[in-house]
Amino acid sequence: MADTGNWALALTVCAVGFLAVRSDIITEAPAGRLFVYELHRELFQSEFEPSHKVFGQFYNDPMVFKCNKERFPDLPRWLRFTQRDSYDNGFLYGTPLPQDQGRNIIEIFVINKRSYGTFRERLVINVGPAVKRMPYQAEFFIERREIEKVLPAAVQEEIKRDIQLLWGTSRLDFVNMTSALDRGGRVPLPLPGYFEGVYVKLGSDQPFSQCMLQLETPEQQRECVTGGKVSGDCSTCTNPINCINWCNTVLWDLSKPVPRAPVPTVGSGVLAWGGEFSPPDSPPDRDFLPDYIVTVVVPFALALILCLILAYIMCCRREGVLKRNTKTPDLQLYHHHTIQDNASELRRMAGGDRLTVDPPRQCLQPLLMAEQAMAGR
Repeated sequence: MADTGNWALALTVCAVGFLAVRSDIITEAPAGRLFVYELHRELFQSEFEPSHKVFGQFYNDPMVFKCNKERFPDLPRWLRFTQRDSYDNGFLYGTPLPQDQGRNIIEIFVINKRSYGTFRERLVINVGPAVKRMPYQAEFFIERREIEKVLPAAVQEEIKRDIQLLWGTSRLDFVNMTSALDRGGRVPLPLPGYFEGVYVKLGSDQPFSQCMLQLETPEQQRECVTGGKVSGDCSTCTNPINCINWCNTVLWDLSKPVPRAPVPTVGSGVLAWGGEFSPPDSPPDRDFLPDYIVTVVVPFALALILCLILAYIMCCRREGVLKRNTKTPDLQLYHHHTIQDNASELRRMAGGDRLTVDPPRQCLQPLLMAEQAMAGR
């Protein structure tokens, strides 16, 4: 009975897991505000092997996430995905615009790198109209952060608290987050202490503080250009890695009406008379003989001299066969001339029948006779 109860419990867990897998995840994303959805590896780990929960077995498998819009090869233009490592969580983030309103179905494919199992899930993002108008927006640059480290909700709260002290209001919302690499920044070295950098944009319905408005003064801009310490830097950071670069802060005041571009005036369509055409004078004559000498004659003369030197070395300074034989001893010449004959004789003996082949000639007898003749001289 106990075994039957365990099997029933296991089947129930599998059925519940299967139903949970098939259900879509529905979330809302208002236009003009940052949307972040974290893909937790722990949740998908239980989906691959749900029966292991019953027996107390847990794995920490590496997983890779692949995301795309349903029936499309890529994500929507306003949505981005990042995952630093297969042991880290993935993040879908971006800021939808008013023209992006509608229903976005995102397909999430999870690949288990240990068992090579795959899992598919659907995320439905309903992009609605803007909930809050934020005419005052500011962008800050955090040098010692990476995009995957600022997307978790806890880190966003830390950054928001620091900006609230600087702005002087708690009515702040994140508008956008962008990695410095997407802005043309350089890829950092894979060493401790090197970071990509993140641009964080926040908005509010409250105006900027007096401290933030000092950024637009000429004195502050001159101090930022010189690269020294800025006297008007009033930013604070409870965590040192969340400190912003004061000189890279940009303010946008959207509360002021933007003047419309002037309407172009429509003319008659007939060009005004500009007088008769006066062609330019012909350029003065130029002597091309020096250029011809430098580019053609001089290289040709150098090539001819080199050919003559090479011909003299190859033809006029050869030793010659007669002169070489005169300087070579007769015994050495005899050795040289008999090498080919002996090689031919060995080939003939190896290729023919031993019974029909003549016995080898005595090669040493002529050699001894030649040595005796040389000694008699």
